[in-house]
Amino acid sequence: MRTLFTCLLLALATVLNAQTWTEVKTSGDYLWGEGQGATVAEADRQALADLTSRIAVHVISDFDQLDEEKTAGGRVDTKSYVTNRLNTYSQATLTNTERFVLKNEPGAIVGRAIRKTEVERIFQSRVAKAKDMVETAQRAETEGRVDDALRNLYWAHALVRSLQHPNEVAYTDEDGQRHPLMTWIPERMNMIFSGLKVAVVKREGDDVDLAVSYRGRPVTSVDYTFFDGRDWSPIISAKDGCGTLELAAGNQSAKYQLKVEYEYLSEAHIDKEVESVLGVVSSRVMRKSYIDVDAKQTEPQQVFDSRQSFSQTETSILSAPQEVQSPEAYARTLDEVLKAVRTKDVAAVAKHFTENGLDIFQRLILKYGTARILDTPQPVFYPSADGGVTARGVRMAFTFKTGVRRSFVEDIVFTFNPQGRIDNVAFGLGKLAEDDILMKGVWSETARKVLMNFLENYKTAYALKRTDYIRTIFDDDAVIIVANVAKRSQALPGDRGATFVNDKIIRTNRYTKDQYLKNLARCFASNEYINIRFEDNDVAKMSKGGETYSIQISQDYYSSTYGDKGYLLLIVDVNDPQRPLIKVRTWQPEKNPNFGLYGPGDFK
Repeated sequence: MRTLFTCLLLALATVLNAQTWTEVKTSGDYLWGEGQGATVAEADRQALADLTSRIAVHVISDFDQLDEEKTAGGRVDTKSYVTNRLNTYSQATLTNTERFVLKNEPGAIVGRAIRKTEVERIFQSRVAKAKDMVETAQRAETEGRVDDALRNLYWAHALVRSLQHPNEVAYTDEDGQRHPLMTWIPERMNMIFSGLKVAVVKREGDDVDLAVSYRGRPVTSVDYTFFDGRDWSPIISAKDGCGTLELAAGNQSAKYQLKVEYEYLSEAHIDKEVESVLGVVSSRVMRKSYIDVDAKQTEPQQVFDSRQSFSQTETSILSAPQEVQSPEAYARTLDEVLKAVRTKDVAAVAKHFTENGLDIFQRLILKYGTARILDTPQPVFYPSADGGVTARGVRMAFTFKTGVRRSFVEDIVFTFNPQGRIDNVAFGLGKLAEDDILMKGVWSETARKVLMNFLENYKTAYALKRTDYIRTIFDDDAVIIVANVAKRSQALPGDRGATFVNDKIIRTNRYTKDQYLKNLARCFASNEYINIRFEDNDVAKMSKGGETYSIQISQDYYSSTYGDKGYLLLIVDVNDPQRPLIKVRTWQPEKNPNFGLYGPGDFK
């Protein structure tokens, strides 16, 4: 009975579909296009192209042309100009465009239509997105995250340039001041460039250590390339005021030209709308993004010594004096270990490690790219939660052979067990992420340290591809959800045969622990390196489960083959500080339009 009922519905939908398409073409209320192809997908693409061309004719008189887009002869093909920009909508954001499958495969025919009254909404949606990016950039800039600020500003500017009336789009700040984005965004970016200062700390051979500040304080994060005399380098990431250059062999120059990254073309795939827009608007040269550095004229100590976070306004538990018995002994051990890093002679210091600590150290020094210690380490020792000692204050650069990004700066954290041997080596979170956790004074100091150590170990395990360790930190019944942006490609019940063009929906996949680890192993095998950076940690204690916490994190993920930005939720049981367990892990590339981000309330 159900099968017969379904067939009747499909037959009715076909009749309604044909009748509706006739109405669409004759009513005068729609703009429409048709396409033919061997498959529905091919016919659909042709229909979109036809529709886009008709929309271009419809709005062509309402499009302002930018002088910078004109050809050398001072003329521009107006229809091509408008059509190129409208194509960025058909590829990414025409969510209110109806689709009609007029004839199924083979030899499919597809119709696409949009109400004339809906055309303006297409542009308004992009305006809202650009303004949201500007607000994100403003927050990032106040935290010294120059990379995120510049990326969002430049992408927002590209979106505005693709609009009908770009000069009319304005952003209203917290003081009620109205700023036209076409002129305000470049001015804001230039202000950020002017606030950056770069100084040479030292040079050893072909390696140069840099101190990078923003508005007089160590920059939280910024990306740049440099000209080595022959070509521009891949992107280098500076962190917490510390950057590096790896010069070509034989380069004896004391002057270096840097270019601060702001376009982020290699990362645009994380937002298909932005990616399509960047493909049609011309690049904008920002002359102030170039920074000349003269090693003979800088005073690096003025911008390099401070370890205070860019946004820090309180005192964290790491900045308060804490007594460690016999710190000199730990300092001597660490000094020997750092010498082994320089010589790559791990065997010489094996006696200072436990079996676990030595395994991690070997992976870090011998397998994770080319490791190099930056500046002169000034480690500080703190009591750890398990009765041992934690050493912080060592920074290292890691360089890789492949990928768009080939150099990362990391804080390295050494943890000594109560017997004085190094039992763990981890990548530090960075000052901004540390402060998010350590300044939660309502929680016990032990809980805060355990959470920070857990996140550091989590980050390091993914970087060093420690599948066995990752298996131990996931509960056997953990809820693991990975969300991806999907496109609705088939008619849904009630749609009368119509769907929406590239209607972005969030498709969530739930995995078992074993399924997730198998996928992770494949990812590890296909990449030379993985690097993770956490920002904007929002930590809350769960109402149930004792010492169980939810951690919402903005995560930047980079590998030799891929890079993205997304949102991570971890619910972690730390009732046993020696064995934290992940109860829930979710990842989503963007906020869901219906409920935003997964949070602790979704998993009570």
